[in-house]
Amino acid sequence: MRLQSNLVDIHRRKIYPAEIRIKNGNIYSIEESGKAPNHFILPGFVDAHIHIESSMVTPVSFSKAAIRHGTVAVVSDPHEIANVLGKEGVVFMVVDGRKTPLKIMFGAPSCVPATSFESSGAAIDVHEVEEILKIPGVGYLSEMMNYPGVLHGEAGVMEKIYLAKSMGVPIDGHAPGLTGGDLEIYSAAGISTDHECFTYNEAKEKISKGFKILIREGSGAKNFNALIPLLKEHPEKIMFCTDDLHPDDLLKGHINLFVRRAIREGYDLFDVLRAAGLNAAEHYNLEVGLLREGDPADFIIVDSLEDFNIVETFIDGKAVFSNETVNIDFDQPEKPNQFNIKTIEEKDLAVKVDGKSIRVIQTIDGELITKEIKETPKVENGNVISNTDRDVLKMAVVNRYFQSNPAIGFVNGFKLQKGALASSIAHDSHNIICVGTDDRYMKEAINKIIEYRGGIVAHDGKDLFGLPLEIAGIMSSGSVEHAAQKYSELTTIARKMGSDMKAPFMTLAFMALLVIPELKLSDKGLFSGNTFSFTSLFY
Repeated sequence: MRLQSNLVDIHRRKIYPAEIRIKNGNIYSIEESGKAPNHFILPGFVDAHIHIESSMVTPVSFSKAAIRHGTVAVVSDPHEIANVLGKEGVVFMVVDGRKTPLKIMFGAPSCVPATSFESSGAAIDVHEVEEILKIPGVGYLSEMMNYPGVLHGEAGVMEKIYLAKSMGVPIDGHAPGLTGGDLEIYSAAGISTDHECFTYNEAKEKISKGFKILIREGSGAKNFNALIPLLKEHPEKIMFCTDDLHPDDLLKGHINLFVRRAIREGYDLFDVLRAAGLNAAEHYNLEVGLLREGDPADFIIVDSLEDFNIVETFIDGKAVFSNETVNIDFDQPEKPNQFNIKTIEEKDLAVKVDGKSIRVIQTIDGELITKEIKETPKVENGNVISNTDRDVLKMAVVNRYFQSNPAIGFVNGFKLQKGALASSIAHDSHNIICVGTDDRYMKEAINKIIEYRGGIVAHDGKDLFGLPLEIAGIMSSGSVEHAAQKYSELTTIARKMGSDMKAPFMTLAFMALLVIPELKLSDKGLFSGNTFSFTSLFY
């Protein structure tokens, strides 16, 4: 096959008309030519860190959307499904990922469970990490979220790090706000990336300690504005990632949106393309072509270097997207799951008053971090209830793996006026999490999740609306379009209920993620991310 185009050569940092010959899925030759059609050929995009499960669909369904946006490869951490199903869940992702031409490198989850302060469906020790790293298609140790374990040299944590180093695979980091001497210890352990930087100065310090920084724009957490200036100073140290991208956002765009945005803000084209693919391909040793002779023929054709509208996407020399059509077959996946509890009663959510003040989780829209604020509880019949006037709403986390009492906390920022939101997507153990204005609405929303054996639910005070997630309680077996439509409908309902958050269900999902400060809620109780210990609801 021969192609003529204006070649964007990221290695020589020049653009020129060229004829490209492809043979047996590889680039056989590249020769400069006198003229070319009015479009451009450039390396395909790579997402340097994503949890495919957060798109709420399988790898095959995910790829059908990502390929449309010029993505040819992703680096995917399957720790979401691993927290539910352990090694079995990772194998499910790898096997499903082999059904798509999208090049997916999976990681071996390093923190399952994420902490000992929550109940997950599985635990992965160093022996299983080794087994997972030997599976074809797995090539790195996933994000080391337990940075306190690294700092304190915990045996189980360090064994996994030593194993990864002995096998010569990269080790991903996760250390929000870590600086100074603690950062030096974390870096010395061999951890090489971070996607959790809040500020330019934090990222700058991490680069000085040898880290590569991932600029993230997901459905919940976004740091493009804060970190993109680093691209001019350290183009070889920057990658782009989405981390968690919900289905409605995935349909709108992927790494192509980073590229378009950075170019429009005046950043150098070749630096931008490095961050959009080359740096990740080199760091993770991906078998992804970068438009060189002998490389796999992985590339995209775009209409212009301003809009970057994708005309065609090629992987291994085959046009997997052309003429507005994705050339990937879809088959019905298996539906592994683990949901072992009975429905709850309204009285299970009651909280007896036990003090004059309560700790409240204060959300920050668009961020994973939270703050702790102090509020006077609203009390009725001796029980603390939601206070819609103060936007202090009751929140519950219900263990889905074995019967136990719900853990109760209170949260500020959702602004619901009536009803409840619930989900079995609750990072990282994926228990049921619910926020609501009234115990009855919360009970009904939680029980609908239990009936689904996983899903997302909005209860507007009158009717229940839901999206079943029958795979591990976190993914739909249907298309990304179906998941996106249902998820968008649920988000619209949440907004009608009063929430003005950009992504209320995404924010809700992270209210149980204990490894990110300040205050979160697990199925075992209220947890301080600052002291890394449980704390009381009442002062």
